[in-house]
Amino acid sequence: MSEPTVPPAPPQLSREEWLNKARTLSEALPYMRRYSGRTFVIKYGGHAMGDESLGEMFARDVVLLKQVGINPVVVHGGGPQIGAMLERLKIKSSFVDGLRVTDKETVDIVEMVLSGSINKQIVTAINNQGGKAVGLSGKDGHLISARKLRRTQRDTDSNIEKILDLGFVGEPYQVNPQILETFEKSDVIPVIAPIGLGRNGETYNINADTAAGAIAAALGATRLFLLTDVVGVLDKQKNLIPNMMLEDARRYMTDGTITGGMIPKIETCISAVEQGVDASVILDGRVPHALLLEIFTEGGAGTMIGRD
Repeated sequence: MSEPTVPPAPPQLSREEWLNKARTLSEALPYMRRYSGRTFVIKYGGHAMGDESLGEMFARDVVLLKQVGINPVVVHGGGPQIGAMLERLKIKSSFVDGLRVTDKETVDIVEMVLSGSINKQIVTAINNQGGKAVGLSGKDGHLISARKLRRTQRDTDSNIEKILDLGFVGEPYQVNPQILETFEKSDVIPVIAPIGLGRNGETYNINADTAAGAIAAALGATRLFLLTDVVGVLDKQKNLIPNMMLEDARRYMTDGTITGGMIPKIETCISAVEQGVDASVILDGRVPHALLLEIFTEGGAGTMIGRD
């Protein structure tokens, strides 16, 4: 019979390392006071969702936010997991401007993956770290009312714009914050899958950034955080831009500083701030404890977009 495995002893820290930890806690105190009772909406996605250790850190950080009096609301994506399931079921899918064309068969799979396996994994991770998380989709309590997303594309040969049919890809037109507001006065952390409900009971797949922005605006959140796979917004010399106002963000999109997949994220951030969110932040979810670095330290960790 083999001997039981003895867990390794925790690393011995030097006095200077302990002092550094104490300084960090001391630096965090005024931010804890400032944000106590405030609501933060956090879009969780990207490669951080596929890394078990980063997932555990994220869950622990969210529990810590709740413990210090902040109300975190988590909205998650799941593109890679949806793609893997569709491939396993031999269902072909295509993309237009980064959006998955979603027919009736595909939207059923999308809902199953987002509202089922992914949502419950995140809920379980938060609960395992001592939190009390509850999983929801935008269909629960009529949280997210959605309509069909309309997109056009200009034909390069004829220069004629044509309407694209993305199937059951939706955009939120109304968010009912009542169900989430009840959680603010409790220990519960809501974890939301970006599925919307149409006027006739249709199921719509909504981009997670867009859903998070709409929820943040409806709740009057203090912060909207978009966890991504980039360090933040970079200038033309590839240096991080830590802060920008709405006017700056619009100018950077016009002059080519902000391009590609960062444009819709910035548009979401701008829209949220215009609708009352104090500031939006783009963070690198691959950095351990990126949320805590951004919220509780003077230096921050990403790009913050605030009002003019």
